[in-house]
Amino acid sequence: MRKLLITTFLVIFAATAAMAADSVVFEAKNGNVTFDHKAHGEKLGCDVCHEGTPAKIEVNKDVAHKAACKDCHKEKNGPTKCGDCHKK
Repeated sequence: MRKLLITTFLVIFAATAAMAADSVVFEAKNGNVTFDHKAHGEKLGCDVCHEGTPAKIEVNKDVAHKAACKDCHKEKNGPTKCGDCHKK
């Protein structure tokens, strides 16, 4: 019974730690971009970026500048200037 209890707590702890990753930092030459995942999710919902079951999205310069981030920021009147997202 004790092993089951310990295993359960470990699983809960691991799941909580994974869900607690509220922000992600993308490294870039002209300054890192900190993406606040929790705030975006609360404001826009998961479906805006994730199709089907939410999973990790591979983000690179092209995705951020052309497809996902910048286009959405233009539509929603979010920040679009380099220095708005890239911080040195």
